[in-house]
Amino acid sequence: MRPRGSVSVSRPTAGASAAVRDYVELLKPSITFLVLVTAVAGSVLASPGPLDWWLVLHMLIGTGLCAGGASALNQYWERDLDGLMKRTQDRPLPQGRIGARPALIYGVAVCVAGVLYLLALTNLLTAGAALFTIVSYLFVYTPSKRTTWLSTFIGAVPGAMPPVIGWTAIRGQLDWGAWALFGIMFLWQIPHFLSIAWMYRNDYARAGFPVLPVCDPEGGRTARHITWNCLALLVVSLVPTWLGLTGDFYFVGALIIGLAFLGFGIATAIWKTNVSARRLLLASIIYHPLLLALIGVDAGRSLF
Repeated sequence: MRPRGSVSVSRPTAGASAAVRDYVELLKPSITFLVLVTAVAGSVLASPGPLDWWLVLHMLIGTGLCAGGASALNQYWERDLDGLMKRTQDRPLPQGRIGARPALIYGVAVCVAGVLYLLALTNLLTAGAALFTIVSYLFVYTPSKRTTWLSTFIGAVPGAMPPVIGWTAIRGQLDWGAWALFGIMFLWQIPHFLSIAWMYRNDYARAGFPVLPVCDPEGGRTARHITWNCLALLVVSLVPTWLGLTGDFYFVGALIIGLAFLGFGIATAIWKTNVSARRLLLASIIYHPLLLALIGVDAGRSLF
């Protein structure tokens, strides 16, 4: 029994905290974090001298808002389909913890804030690159997921833009270095997402997503795409050194981890099992930060 005159605030506070968590979850913080780390790598490679950390900070704030807002809007568009898949059915929208209209307003507001922030505090090209990423992700990739197995490759385009955004924030222009980073990120995503699609192909089929492993039950085409994209990634990952952006340390490191990643890709192509796909997924998760770390260490002398 509470003493007379006491006021309980535990329930409202708990409810408010849960609502905040749900709105934060709409931003997909883990994915947004990876976007920001990749964008920083683009800025590091683009910088000819000591890095302008204030400019990078502004780039990160604006990019984070754009990435989070796009994730929220993606969940708004796919709320019904998310409810059909085990891996997404506990998200705030399918569970009804956030209404569709508030999620739409929230996502639009965060995206607009991000683009305007980049426009005001970086440059026009960077804001334009972020806007292109949002539009291609929401209005090209998202609807394509319901119609074609090529959606994985379509989605890899906006997914490869973060390092380009980081590059343009520093240089204010697109050149071969930016395209090399775009190519690395594009090619890395294919085996990464195909491994996920292979493991959850029944889930995707249930929701009506014609990802390649759903359309290719024997796994032959999936295996070829995994192998060839891992091989192409190995080659393209060495381009920054050929362009003079990185040195021997990065070159050797990228070659070693690229060969290892290719090995996991070939193993998945041969065995075509959930176990081999899970190993490839883990390898892709390890490869990504390792490659970015190689960029950071190789260029470390010019960061300050």
